[in-house]
Amino acid sequence: MRSFKAIFKKQLKDTIKNPAILIQFIIFPIIAFVINHLVTNMYGVTEEALANMPNQVTMQAGIFAGMGLIMVPMGIIAEDMDKKSLRFLTMAGVKPMSYLLGISGVILVAALCSSLAFTVIGGFTGMDFWIFLAAMMSGVVASIVLGSTFGLLAGNQQAASALSFPAAVIIGFGPMIAQFSDDVARVMHVVYTQHFNVIADYLNFGVSDAPLWHSFAIMWGNVAVLLVLFALVFRRKGIVG
Repeated sequence: MRSFKAIFKKQLKDTIKNPAILIQFIIFPIIAFVINHLVTNMYGVTEEALANMPNQVTMQAGIFAGMGLIMVPMGIIAEDMDKKSLRFLTMAGVKPMSYLLGISGVILVAALCSSLAFTVIGGFTGMDFWIFLAAMMSGVVASIVLGSTFGLLAGNQQAASALSFPAAVIIGFGPMIAQFSDDVARVMHVVYTQHFNVIADYLNFGVSDAPLWHSFAIMWGNVAVLLVLFALVFRRKGIVG
């Protein structure tokens, strides 16, 4: 607990001082808001406009949770590896989960604010509000763990960007491509961003091939696998980072 608090405070100070990180949590909700505003101006407050609004918001929310957030923890951890601070932390006895919780705690708080903004902009109310927010945060957690693992694997910021960017694009935009390709859809079926889209489609259009708990189970299955992978990579590379 003491390690978690120390890392959380350190990361909070670093994040506040880093506008490049903060902008990640602001730009996507702004884009969603602007698109909604343009749709309203184009169609007026009609059924067509109201049908298009949630779809645009959930698309931006999926890109945020699936692509944008991978880059944030990746950059943080790669920087710690680059400066050898992660090596000192592990020598001091900091455990993999304490380190991950410390840096991700700050990201989770900021991502929760962004997710609430998406939920409000999308006009979700009642139970739909909580389902959409839960789906967003499930994707956020998976992306944080995946981005953290990329940061450990790369070892420095330049290599981390080269390693994580292609994967982030695939994970972020894969569900949209899957709408036009059955082969891509079969591959994406096991990826958490695809199931965020499944939940979003159900909330937007009432369409779902499986119960919602099935999509949530796959998303958190992704989280469990990624946590194990993070712990393994941390033990292999953390001390010698």
